[in-house]
Amino acid sequence: MKNIKVVIFDCDGVMFDTAKANTAYYNNVLRHFNRPDMTPEQFAYSHMHTADEAMAYLFDDKNMLEAAQTYRKNMSYLPFLKYMEIEPYLKILLKRLRPKYKTAIATNRTDTMKRVLVEHKLKDGFDLVVSALDVKRPKPHPEQLVKILEHFDVAPYNAIYIGDSKLDEIAARAANIPLVAYKNTAISADFHIKSLKELEDIIEI
Repeated sequence: MKNIKVVIFDCDGVMFDTAKANTAYYNNVLRHFNRPDMTPEQFAYSHMHTADEAMAYLFDDKNMLEAAQTYRKNMSYLPFLKYMEIEPYLKILLKRLRPKYKTAIATNRTDTMKRVLVEHKLKDGFDLVVSALDVKRPKPHPEQLVKILEHFDVAPYNAIYIGDSKLDEIAARAANIPLVAYKNTAISADFHIKSLKELEDIIEI
């Protein structure tokens, strides 16, 4: 991996353990409409997909969905930031990567991504952030990753993507970018790691 120029991170499950935050976030919406809390299956889907896709999955009635979306979009994400747990070694890794490597984020988060970076003092840690709002087709479509390649004018083999879900696997494969699977041995990847520190050995920092 000596040709790497761009290191791309997924957000949820890689940069942060967001299981508690996402659970609290969507359960808050469900409870407002007297719906039961998410099932494990609903959580798994919502954790990987965009907020709009998650809401459509949680609210199958069109009128109810419209009302729930209005409520969600007017609901501040600030109360849920405290549940996000930044992954150990992330900030140290970013400092070691830059300025030699360009750093980017490809995430299915939408309107909450900017706030997350500001609150966790990560805004200056990335050269480019591509969320689901920045593309027509979110992951598993490779558009986010292709957009990053085009921005930095590099080939797929000049980049590496750290993801944790099946959607990340599909997107990376479609974009021909090597995938580093983070804490998930169930997905097919070029490398599997349990700590972000292991990435240093892969790209030989």
